[in-house]
Amino acid sequence: MDPVKVKIVNRSNNALPAYGTSESAGMDLRAWLSEPIVLQPLQRALVPTGVSIELPHGYECQIRPRSGLALKKGVTVLNTPGTIDADYRGEIGVILINLSNEPFTIENGERICQMILSQYSKVEWSEVEVLGDTERGAGGFGHTGVK
Repeated sequence: MDPVKVKIVNRSNNALPAYGTSESAGMDLRAWLSEPIVLQPLQRALVPTGVSIELPHGYECQIRPRSGLALKKGVTVLNTPGTIDADYRGEIGVILINLSNEPFTIENGERICQMILSQYSKVEWSEVEVLGDTERGAGGFGHTGVK
């Protein structure tokens, strides 16, 4: 698999977003803070990263929670997945929420989320009067049972 070249500006003193292992799909993105942020239970905050990117046409960057942070501390990305569009040039900010019962302190340089680069297709709608039949049909929410 050939890597996709993405332009990046890093105004922070942190390392560039990076993969934790050779098979990781997501790159860890870090908080860029002049002082720690304390998230109280059920409080949310926009956490700056100091990073801006220029994605190629046809790509988006998704912001997703870090599983360890969610499991161990109850802190997650509120609008997950967050989408960074190819035409956005501002600093990436991450909306974190503390779903635990204890305050959580975010420090400068802390890994706060994952970034996933994803290629997408544009939709061209074709209005019709009837959709094709399938075995599932209009069955939704729990239509196959619970076990």
